[in-house]
Amino acid sequence: MTAASKVIDVTDDTFQQAVLDESKKRPVVVDFWAPWCGPCRVLGPMIEKVADELGDQVLVAKLNTDENPKVAMKYGIQSIPAVKAFKDGAVSSEFIGALPEPQVRDFFTKLTPSKSENAAAEGTRLASQGDPEGAKKQFELALADEPRNVEALVGMATLLVEEGEVEKAQPFIDTASPDRRAKALGHRIFLTSFAQKHAADDVEGEAKANERDPRARYRWGVMLAADGQYEDALNELLDSVRIDKTFADGAARKAILAVFDILGLDAPLTKEYQRTLSQVLF
Repeated sequence: MTAASKVIDVTDDTFQQAVLDESKKRPVVVDFWAPWCGPCRVLGPMIEKVADELGDQVLVAKLNTDENPKVAMKYGIQSIPAVKAFKDGAVSSEFIGALPEPQVRDFFTKLTPSKSENAAAEGTRLASQGDPEGAKKQFELALADEPRNVEALVGMATLLVEEGEVEKAQPFIDTASPDRRAKALGHRIFLTSFAQKHAADDVEGEAKANERDPRARYRWGVMLAADGQYEDALNELLDSVRIDKTFADGAARKAILAVFDILGLDAPLTKEYQRTLSQVLF
């Protein structure tokens, strides 16, 4: 084992914790080798050198296939040296044989965050800690290096929307599309604009007085969504769909899908109402 634990030895017994669990925190590169393997003695030091240059961003784990046949068999190791990179508990990339150092370095580089990704991550961290100006600077750095970095685009757009700078946010949203978070921001802008435009209207009263009017039910559903009352909004919008599926080119159905985007597809409310919407439509 080297200093700073950049390279460790693993066994059949320790593989789960040392490699699979650890790969959920950072990439882990496993060097499958054996003492009798000549190319392994060439590749091993090269891997360790590159790993040392990357600091603690990547962990290298060496597994002796002679002494640990279970893991070797599980991952189909038939020829060594074999190198597999693990991310989130699964193999993300791999190669076989003693590659030249430039190719080994390229293999590792693709596993680690880029300058742009690091800046975007720092921007997200600063935004979550209530430092929007610091976050913007990091997002700007990320976008200067990678203009289509989705994390930075969404992060910048989110901050601008929260500050009411909708026009400034729109180009970032457009560039980040079709990322679902960008779509959700676009929906939030529409809802806020609708609520502001109709603030003086008795939208609720119209809906209650005209229960069979798909337009009135749609408008009240959108107002409820703008206020964050998503379940009540979905109920109103569903009633609009029930009354007339084709109203305004399916406006109520589209509004329901917009709410799903805002909530997230894994949200319990989304899952529940997806089923209901499907029943109403079909």
